[in-house]
Amino acid sequence: MSPATPRSPDSAQSDRSKSEIAKSEASGRNWFLRLNKYQWFVLVVAALGWLFDTMDQQLFALARTPAMRELLAETRLVDGQPQVIAASKDDVNFYGGICTSVFMIGWAVGGLIFGVLGDRYGRVRVMLWTILLYSLFTGLSSFSRGIWDFALFRFLTGLGVGGEFAVGVALVAEVMPNSIRQYALGFLQSCSTIGNVTAAVININLGIAEGNGALKSMELAGQPLTAWRLMFLIGALPALLVIVIRARLKEPESWVALQAGADKSQLGSYRELFSVRWRRNAIVGFLLGLSGVVGLWGIGFFTFDLINVVATSRFEAEGLAKEQVAGKVAFWVGMTSVMLNAGAFFGMNAFSYMAASFGRKPTFLLCLILAALSTILVYSQLDQFHEIFWMVPLMGFWQLSLFGGYAIYFPELFPTRLRSTGVSFCYNVGRLVAAVGPLTLGYLTKYVFNQENGYQQGFRWAAISMCSFFLVGIVALAFAPETKDQPLPE
Repeated sequence: MSPATPRSPDSAQSDRSKSEIAKSEASGRNWFLRLNKYQWFVLVVAALGWLFDTMDQQLFALARTPAMRELLAETRLVDGQPQVIAASKDDVNFYGGICTSVFMIGWAVGGLIFGVLGDRYGRVRVMLWTILLYSLFTGLSSFSRGIWDFALFRFLTGLGVGGEFAVGVALVAEVMPNSIRQYALGFLQSCSTIGNVTAAVININLGIAEGNGALKSMELAGQPLTAWRLMFLIGALPALLVIVIRARLKEPESWVALQAGADKSQLGSYRELFSVRWRRNAIVGFLLGLSGVVGLWGIGFFTFDLINVVATSRFEAEGLAKEQVAGKVAFWVGMTSVMLNAGAFFGMNAFSYMAASFGRKPTFLLCLILAALSTILVYSQLDQFHEIFWMVPLMGFWQLSLFGGYAIYFPELFPTRLRSTGVSFCYNVGRLVAAVGPLTLGYLTKYVFNQENGYQQGFRWAAISMCSFFLVGIVALAFAPETKDQPLPE
């Protein structure tokens, strides 16, 4: 036997360098430094599209209560003089739930339609359509004169909102290298918090302007220009992003190659999505998405309404004028949004690193359990303004970490020909079922946990009872495939 050839110091150093690179890639350290210019461009454009998408969502969540109060108010003649009759709190909650559910139904329908179109006609083209759609109808929401035209505009906005996420996630997943993909997708999802905080800052500043009387003499199409109307008008600005998309963004190479040789009937086919091969993945993804969507849109985002009630009662008790109360309430609702999304930003990015270390399934399990517990904490205990600064970020961290997981996990469940369709099905069809969440919350508040049944703060008990929806995701994990360290399926 010949003696082993001695290794040179240079060779040993090279091995150590390779080992360090491998460890760095596995840990996700400095992943953003490994992107080329075009990959950065794709990530930034997709992130902006999703950022503005979520800004629209948050504008609605923040504006929902003042919009309901204004649109439900009635003007009657009292002693020969017109007098505005305010809507009851129960009616505001009930119709707010209806408008939220209508928005979510539009979201789901748009996801189903544009998810298929994204697989058939391209990620970039469909992203352009969806951004135009949600920008246009967000702006038109400003001109609403009643509950039902407002609900119609929210439905049409939802069509665009639902389609944008699936094509954006599919685009980023297919452009990024495998070692970077989960971190890039986690970052993409975390950019939603920037959109949410932007909406909160808009809400705070317009609330201050309204409280100071700056909007008092202004009108919009014959209606008083209140803060919520101006918020939706600002929400039309993302349409400008379409110019950037048309100029430079191109379809992923994997999708272009697929167009050359694939059977066109298999592109975006729901029949194939529910074939024996992909059916389990679709159902598991749907149930995971349902759990988080109900948790956020049926409970989490109604934290703003909780703060609205708490703050309004406090400031009215101080004898402040109506405009001053509105301005101060808008400030604290906006601050709640900032705190929720500060926690969410770290939660979404934390999911990427936890999933890389422990796997997708264990990370989902941890996040679902702690999302439920932190939500129960907020609705059972939050009653002071200082509690907003720690309870709300805690809930935001765990509730929104799930959505970081969806951006990473859902594209890993489906092949290129079904990726946009599959992601959209998991993320958006859950919304169709989850649309019962806000309705259920409104129903429980008005008819079950009401004052007649002995509940002074029935809204809190209704929200706590709905935390049982997080159990749906926990059960689904028992049937979920683990995709850690695996390439995208083809």
